[in-house]
Amino acid sequence: MQPTITQGFLEHEIFGIVSDVAASMGVRAFVIGGYVRDCFLGRQSKDIDIVVEGSGIELAEAVGAKVRSNVSVFKNYGTAMLRFKGIEVEFVGARKESYNRDSRKPVVEDGTLQEDQMRRDFTINAMAFSLQKEDYGALVDPFGGIRDLAAGIIRTPLDPDVTFSDDPLRMVRAIRFVTRLSTEENQFKIVPEALESIRRNRGRMEILSKERIVEELNKMLVSEKPSIGFRLLDETGLLDMILPQLSKLKGVETVEGKGHKENFSHTLEVLDNVAVAEIEAISAGQLKDFVFEDGEEVAKVRTEPNVWLRWAALLHDIAKPATKRYDPALGWTFHGHEVVGAKWIPRIFQSLKMPLNEKMKYVQKLVNLHLRPIALVTDEVTDSAVRRLLFDAGNDIDDLMLLCNADITSKNPRKVARLKANFELVKTKLVEVEAKDAIRNFKNPITGDYVMDLFGIEPSNVIGQLKEKVKNAILDGEIENTFEAADAYMRARAAEMGMFPVK
Repeated sequence: MQPTITQGFLEHEIFGIVSDVAASMGVRAFVIGGYVRDCFLGRQSKDIDIVVEGSGIELAEAVGAKVRSNVSVFKNYGTAMLRFKGIEVEFVGARKESYNRDSRKPVVEDGTLQEDQMRRDFTINAMAFSLQKEDYGALVDPFGGIRDLAAGIIRTPLDPDVTFSDDPLRMVRAIRFVTRLSTEENQFKIVPEALESIRRNRGRMEILSKERIVEELNKMLVSEKPSIGFRLLDETGLLDMILPQLSKLKGVETVEGKGHKENFSHTLEVLDNVAVAEIEAISAGQLKDFVFEDGEEVAKVRTEPNVWLRWAALLHDIAKPATKRYDPALGWTFHGHEVVGAKWIPRIFQSLKMPLNEKMKYVQKLVNLHLRPIALVTDEVTDSAVRRLLFDAGNDIDDLMLLCNADITSKNPRKVARLKANFELVKTKLVEVEAKDAIRNFKNPITGDYVMDLFGIEPSNVIGQLKEKVKNAILDGEIENTFEAADAYMRARAAEMGMFPVK
């Protein structure tokens, strides 16, 4: 047999096993989709899709029995999945699809490999490797996916109006693939006819669930340069339908010859800065995530980008249009945009059907605090201000500092250099104060139960008042963060209020 251009891509033993089992069952099987694409891109992939001209479930069960692996069957989708030696293999029968205009759920019928390839979203995802003995490893590429991959082109196998109207999520997926696959050497592009088709068919987005759209947005956000995707969403008109608040950041207003920063471009620059800085910090093992295990909070070194940090970067200036004012003496101001923006976060998350739990609160916190470290850069860096920042940010202080550093942008390189140098001083001060005062995970040394027992009182507002006085005294550096100092201080403040210990 002559060597093929795919030689070396099917070395994992699972491919030979699938080939043997398929031959014994008299069916034809092919590797298809993302695994094939990623092979040619030189990217590692542990997810393999097998398409079968026959029953994907039956082939999966036969392979599972051969390799002694459990098989998960999804009858509603006609698919099955098993894991074998660190990889995940999904099986599906070749099929053809037809769509009702009011739904993205297709009517599915059994089909051939070619019919299955025709229903795929893009040519680069329609390529297949043969697993037949007679042409094992041969590339089956009826739509020129290998050519489009080399040229950095996103193109649909069929008329893009048909592809996008049938399943409008493919419009967002096209932009996601441009974002995820682009490199400095090979910048992917959507072909002009498909780009125009997206603009024409953007109204079809109305039939999509928010959850599916957000799933694509999250994949864009954790890419190396997420701004690519959001610029394309804007150019195609999809951004107005998905996140209109972000679209309102566009444009510059001028009064008396004075204009403000173009906040849409600034936001995307900050987003890209965060992506670069986070990837570098992850490589250096400098970031931690805090999770609860057996009721205790445990710090773990971050190994993957934090999509919620990227959301915070995307939304950090979201309220600037609502807070924009022109002052003849000061120029353009956006006073309080961080507070207003933080208040908007729950509404934005709810509109996109995103989680309203601690992940939303994390984004809200970073949006609310994103100006605090910048303020420390321009003012005197006092221990008190640093303690309060550590107290308010808690375990999210490192992500907050990363975001704020990324937010230092200007067309004046000297200004950027000066601010970043001062920012390093703030980071040094944070380390010093944290080491001395342990404020990051601050717990008030004085508890409500202790106050009630000491003074013989029932639950009341005065308990909260005393605890607040102790907290502020510690954060302002008036007393040390110890029980002894806090107790003495609390007793003195209680005496001023006419309260004395009963014990």
